[in-house]
Amino acid sequence: MVTPTSRTQRWLNRLKHEFLLVLFSLLTVVLACIDPQPWSRYHGWLQWPTLCGLLGLMIAIQGIRDSGLVQRAAGSLVARMHSLRSVGLLLASMTAVLSMVLTNDVSLFLVVPLTLAIGGMSNLPILRMAVLEALAVNAGSTLSPIGNPQNLLIWQHAQWSFFQFVGHLLPTAAVMFAMVALVTWFWLPKERITLQVDKLDGHPVSTRLAVLSMLALTVMVVMMQNGQAPLGALLLVVPFALFSRRTLKCIDWLLMATFAMIFLGLGHFAALPAVDHALGRIDFKQPLALYLSGIVSSQLISNVPATVLLLDRVKDATALAIAVNVGGFGVVIGSLANLIALRLAKQPHAMRLFHEVSLPFLLVCAVLVYLVIRLQA
Repeated sequence: MVTPTSRTQRWLNRLKHEFLLVLFSLLTVVLACIDPQPWSRYHGWLQWPTLCGLLGLMIAIQGIRDSGLVQRAAGSLVARMHSLRSVGLLLASMTAVLSMVLTNDVSLFLVVPLTLAIGGMSNLPILRMAVLEALAVNAGSTLSPIGNPQNLLIWQHAQWSFFQFVGHLLPTAAVMFAMVALVTWFWLPKERITLQVDKLDGHPVSTRLAVLSMLALTVMVVMMQNGQAPLGALLLVVPFALFSRRTLKCIDWLLMATFAMIFLGLGHFAALPAVDHALGRIDFKQPLALYLSGIVSSQLISNVPATVLLLDRVKDATALAIAVNVGGFGVVIGSLANLIALRLAKQPHAMRLFHEVSLPFLLVCAVLVYLVIRLQA
């Protein structure tokens, strides 16, 4: 029998591993104490539509997992591939391409579960692939005005056409993806992929749940792109509550709480008068100053809040887009897609390995991209 005490202890044990949730909760509380603000500002910082969009995606993808569709697709893919490197390049490329069309978080919700399924039946290193997919999603989404939230903001602000945006960001995205491909090729083992037949999931695919989940995913993406994420999430909760309650029980609610605290803490931090004063002293007309500001601010407060913070201060929208997309590499909060990839993978020591790769990746990428854009100027 599960007692209230044991249930509480279980949650406390989980929180020990949720250091980002604890860290940003403390930041939110401290800032609320030293700089109290009206509720309307907290409501704006919370980014309710984004949280609802995340919830809807989590429901749909959990349903696809529970249906067995991912496991079936994974078995078919592994049977057709020959080497770990070829599988890695395929998955990284899929992640990048999907992020251009379906946004960075949606592509991760599709590809990371597939990666987990492949890793469960073969010798594919799951954690390495999750890190590579986080890098790939940042690279791929850079090219598309709908690939990530910061691009959407800049695209609407600059009033470019779709193809103008692609043209401005193509050299940067090309450098990023070339680096991802090189890291993938040299970091994954040379050996052949080995299918472990005894680990194949023999359960049949639940066609009803698979259809419901794929339909739910389509509805959620459409609703998000039309600014109706809260309604979309509500439309998903009802049918899953009726037909697949197990799916709702498996949702990672602590991830939702982590994002909420990140939005509140970083949103408040970016709005502090001291931050505004510091930005007022930077000459954004200097290309290098703007470039470094976008990258550094993304490392501190994530690239979407950094875009909001800098958007009305700079005149060169292309340079800002390049800087904040490069800033998505580096620390895990540089792009919240990084956090999604690691949480979906659920692998030990994920944060440490991610930073061992992503921080050097940022340093090299920042230099190469800057050289490319200066040659174009």
